[in-house]
Amino acid sequence: MDHLFSTKIGTELEPAIHFLSANEVVAIPTETVYGLAANALSENAVLKIFEAKNRPHFNPLIVHIKDWKEASNYAETIPALLSTLAENFCPGPITFLVPKKDCIPDLVTAGSPYVALRVPNHPLCLSLLQQLPFPLAAPSANPFGYVSPVTAAHVLQGLNGKIPYILDGGTCSIGLESTIVSVDQHKVVVHRVGGISVEAIAACINDSVVLQTHNEQAPTTAGQLKSHYATHTPLIIGDPALLFKEHAAKKIGIIAFTNTYEALQGAQVWTLSSQHNLSAAAANLFRALREADAYGLDLIIAERFPDQDLGRAINDRLHRAQALFK
Repeated sequence: MDHLFSTKIGTELEPAIHFLSANEVVAIPTETVYGLAANALSENAVLKIFEAKNRPHFNPLIVHIKDWKEASNYAETIPALLSTLAENFCPGPITFLVPKKDCIPDLVTAGSPYVALRVPNHPLCLSLLQQLPFPLAAPSANPFGYVSPVTAAHVLQGLNGKIPYILDGGTCSIGLESTIVSVDQHKVVVHRVGGISVEAIAACINDSVVLQTHNEQAPTTAGQLKSHYATHTPLIIGDPALLFKEHAAKKIGIIAFTNTYEALQGAQVWTLSSQHNLSAAAANLFRALREADAYGLDLIIAERFPDQDLGRAINDRLHRAQALFK
């Protein structure tokens, strides 16, 4: 797709409303990552999302709504378990996969009979949604497969000239995409780990959940591709101290949880949370990956994070980034 626009960044809602109402795409802030938004009820508008991102049409999109009451406009049915989760976590970084009504174009769901709905927890985004007569389909606002954007500047780096406007809502507070859930056989199924932990969901419903996070051939919702969120620089996961010795001749960057790896002289280290806080680490992950990717490194080494709470989502994103180079 050639450069068609002189992309502007601003905090005003009016340009976003204007372009979205004219079936154009606009980058919007959410608490998770920046989204590339278009009228979810217009196939022509949604098609422009795929064109701007160079996203394959078999990969479904998430539809953003202004409040959970609006879900009934687009969902044929809503299981009681999902209603319970919505009451506890909406607005917030959780997405619900439900049977869709016909008003949602098949292009949004990649032909699936299910639509992914979420209520974002960002004041500027919610204000925008409240002033629009339609919901917004919005995957992450970056070229397909690359690291998701958490600032307006990140969006501009990837989509400058391809979209008319970026609504600047500051740095995303969560920094990881939403958790995606559905219900099957009276059990909550997690299709993508994200901003709401599996533990928090299980505690809310007082039951275990089923993890079903990869579907390469026919993804039922966003975030199920094995290779995704990838840097251009090769990335591997493991013990940084051991891997640093193994790749001693290379210019190396390290993505770490709390360790600064001061003993590894010559390595550039991004420590995500000196306070041992997984939420803070998650919020810093995509920024650190982008900085490392722009640093001129030969290799990025990432630690394995604790496989609990948001650490599970961090590991998921790192493994998908690593998959491109395996």
